[in-house]
Amino acid sequence: MSHPRITAAQFIARILPGPYEAQLGGPDPEALHHLLATVHADFCCPPSDHTVSWQDCYDAAQQRPLPHKAGFLLNERGEPVPVPAHVRDEAADRAREAQAAAARIHRAAANMSLGNQG
Repeated sequence: MSHPRITAAQFIARILPGPYEAQLGGPDPEALHHLLATVHADFCCPPSDHTVSWQDCYDAAQQRPLPHKAGFLLNERGEPVPVPAHVRDEAADRAREAQAAAARIHRAAANMSLGNQG
């Protein structure tokens, strides 16, 4: 008997329940979602010779909750990964801001019972 495949992503909500979204996202959670997804796409997509578009990388990150987005910018110890060499000027400043927010989210989410969303 064949079973259809499903992706787990459809069971993970982008917006966290009630207080968690506000606690992790601060005064403007939607802006933070955008910042983290933008920096993730910047990191993944060098200016040339990349087969996946910047928009596809952004969209893939944008559908994830804040703790997952934060994880894209941190190593396994919750520390910021090095900013890639192709990320410069304003994009590098934006990356450092996003990484500081990601580290804060990572620390705060560790103490929350978020299940597969954390």
